[in-house]
Amino acid sequence: MSKQGLNSNNSTAVTSQSSVNSPLGQGVKETPGTQISRQPTNQLSNGLLGWYAACSTQSLKKGDLHFFSMYNEPLIIYRDQENRVRCLKDLCPHRGASFQGGKLENGELVCPYHGARFSSNGDCTNLDRITCHHIVDSNYNNYAKKIHLYQYPCIEKGGYVYIYYSGKAQTNVQEFDIKTTLEDSLPESYGFKPEEYSFEEVCVDFKCDWARIIENHLDILHIFWVHGDTIPDKDVNRNVITSFNQKITRDYRHIESKYNHKDKSKGEFITLKFVPPGRVFIYKGDPKSARYVQVLDHIPLGNNRARVIVRHYRKFLQNKVFTSLVMFQSLQHRIFYKVFSEDYLILKTQTYNEQMGYIQKDNVKLLGEDKMVQYYWDWLQNALKEDKPWDLHATTATTNTVYNDMPMIYPPENNKLAQQNSNRINRQILTRLLLPLTLLLILL
Repeated sequence: MSKQGLNSNNSTAVTSQSSVNSPLGQGVKETPGTQISRQPTNQLSNGLLGWYAACSTQSLKKGDLHFFSMYNEPLIIYRDQENRVRCLKDLCPHRGASFQGGKLENGELVCPYHGARFSSNGDCTNLDRITCHHIVDSNYNNYAKKIHLYQYPCIEKGGYVYIYYSGKAQTNVQEFDIKTTLEDSLPESYGFKPEEYSFEEVCVDFKCDWARIIENHLDILHIFWVHGDTIPDKDVNRNVITSFNQKITRDYRHIESKYNHKDKSKGEFITLKFVPPGRVFIYKGDPKSARYVQVLDHIPLGNNRARVIVRHYRKFLQNKVFTSLVMFQSLQHRIFYKVFSEDYLILKTQTYNEQMGYIQKDNVKLLGEDKMVQYYWDWLQNALKEDKPWDLHATTATTNTVYNDMPMIYPPENNKLAQQNSNRINRQILTRLLLPLTLLLILL
């Protein structure tokens, strides 16, 4: 995809206070009868192929293999001998086995089928390739040198591991024609200074259309109705749900929607920023001075499978001793897990209705606050038509379901971590209650 308009500093601002009765764009794949929105096309230059935050640094432990997928293509991220992050297609080129069940030994990837060892070091050292340097015995040394793993460009920055996803893995990362810049997605590019913040982070997994999750995070009004009893903010609940004045700004990098109270004395409520292909910023005020910034990275794992990396930056409660004492991390995680569990059934039923063709022009009527959603779907429809990411590794009715059958890791789809977090909170509370009692008994 060509990156048009990169030399242009023009942006478009749209102010909306009225309802918008226009069709909502369709889901992952176009189906017969799809209603393509006739709203003006936004100016975003990036499509669905490009830089994605695939995992966080803290979730990628040295010596571990991080298995995931993108648009149904199974992939692996790991650290090599030099602690560099690598992203590979989960496919051994010897006999087509997965590396699931394999291992890392001193940064070398070992296939579980015949013990083939892969690394960027060896007799033919090339950091841009990952080559087999041993299989079975020395009689196959020359054969091994001709076997290379397929990979994607991978960069670690700001506590995230980014991959450049094109849908067509190469054996040499230098062969990629990288058409988008990672800088367009970074918080620093929008005035944020992550180093000035502390943050909490969770990952969440869903069995639904990943595009619906992004849409959900661009929907401001549902926060009041769905999450009003969970979010610790007295100004966000069902009793105070209200419409807003909205200003949308678009340029080649992002779509931004600023929501202001109609009562001008209250000022700004919140700002949302969508940066394609999958990043959303949520904050209030000037990025340089915002007290909190939420960054959500959406990962299209496969058909009806998606993951979101949730990171909540804050400029308050930065004393580690105090936050540990008040169990801030565990309590924040509990809120995150509860919020996403409250969204889950809605997202799954929206996905079903979309795939059944029920979400059409005549039965979807948008509000003024949904303007951001409309622009997002305009972009998505154009990107789906141009990039066709779901066609690159399309599955059929006869495709083995081994990857779809694998259990997902994180809440709300798998509540194991949420339960562990609740148990941790209960233990911490009990410890805090027993400690003074124990001291009192000692003194007596």
